[in-house]
Amino acid sequence: MNWTATLFEVIDMRSFSNLWFWIGLAVLWSTVSHWVLGVPYDMIQRARKHGGEAEIDLQDLVRINVNRLLYIGRVSGLVLLALVAFILTSLAILAFYYDVEFAQATFLLAFPMTLVGALSLSTATVIAREQPQGDALYARLSKHRIITQFIGMISIFVTAMYGMYQNLDVGPYF
Repeated sequence: MNWTATLFEVIDMRSFSNLWFWIGLAVLWSTVSHWVLGVPYDMIQRARKHGGEAEIDLQDLVRINVNRLLYIGRVSGLVLLALVAFILTSLAILAFYYDVEFAQATFLLAFPMTLVGALSLSTATVIAREQPQGDALYARLSKHRIITQFIGMISIFVTAMYGMYQNLDVGPYF
């Protein structure tokens, strides 16, 4: 008996019928919506509620992360853009032309994350330009989080619909 054949019989290696894929999708989006520009959302709430030192800590952390994002964008933005475009295009071709299910699942995870990355860079640029303080900063970070959650909801919905379609189309192994 071949141990790899046994392994593939016991563990379903298809992406959309694998529980770990759906757990990973949920963890990905809950993590992305919790960290706003690298700042945990509970820290934003604490600064809004208590002010004082919590607000100073929040402003410092936002400043550090905004400067970090903008530095990465300035130094290697074009190279990263080309690399991400190449990877997404390769995944899309493998996924939807060659019908590779793993590439489909990876594309459905990666593409919305590029939208979140672009949103983060845009928000970082606005924060660096306007230098908001207090309520204006909280509003900017909350808006970023809401848009991220909206992207996540659409992504989860599309992934779930596509995954159900794939599971119904492929059917069980017999």
